[in-house]
Order: sequence, then C-alpha cells, then structure tokens
Amino acid sequence: MTRVVPDTNIVVSGLLWRGNPRRILDAARDGIIELFTSPVLLEELEDVLSREKFAVRFSTANVAVQDLVSGYSALATITEAKPIEPVILVDPDDDAVLACALAAEAEVIVSGERRLTGFESTQRSSYFDGNRVFSGTLVITTRCRAI
Repeated sequence: MTRVVPDTNIVVSGLLWRGNPRRILDAARDGIIELFTSPVLLEELEDVLSREKFAVRFSTANVAVQDLVSGYSALATITEAKPIEPVILVDPDDDAVLACALAAEAEVIVSGERRLTGFESTQRSSYFDGNRVFSGTLVITTRCRAI
C-alpha cells in the first residue's frame, strides 16, 4: 500500500468538498492508500477548520470541528515527526508536511502548494528527499489507479 502524506489544504478540501481531495480520503477509506499525519499537522488542521469562514457551514451541518479532526485522525496513521532544517522559508508550516513524510517514510506527498511541488521538478511531479510530491489531481489519475 502506498504511504501518503497530504498537506492540510488537501485534507480540508477533502473533508468539506467533493473532487480529487475527497477521492484521496476515499482511497484511504477503501484501503488503496495509507495516509499519515502528525500532531503538528492535526493541530494545523484544527486551526484551519476553526476559521470564521467555515463557521456557518459547520453550524448549518451541525458538525463540530473536533469531530472532523477526530475522524481524520482515525483515518490516518499519526507519526511523531522530528523537526527538520527549514526548507520552505516563506511558510514553515509546509516544513511540517515534509517532516511528516520523512518520519512516515512516505512515498508520496500530496499538495496543491507550489512551494511543495517545486522540488527537482519532473514533467508531472517533483521530489523531496526521495518522496514524490504530487498534486491531488495527479495522485487520483495516476497513483490510485495503479495501486
């Protein structure tokens, strides 16, 4: 099974909307891929989901942020990621994704962030320390079908 670390924006999109990020979460639920996260990434997920712009949506759906975070943490394997030397200087939160991928020995990092998809670019993906960094669309169209 492919070991995958999605960044927080992919997880938020997968939890709240349909589309490729949701399909990534579904692939994990179906046992096609294995998701990994860390306490730092879970904290970031809770912070993002707690933003004012999502409050009405959650209130209308009668859903608590903590329930979404708990559900995701049950879906993903939580790994203790050690801090790494800064790589993404403009957004240190992105380094938490990279640290998690290293700790989890992930084969794939899923992100829509150009900062995370710009390492040693190839035609359709990029690499960070041996981890392949894909966009959410590319994971669904290439990896999930191949696994």
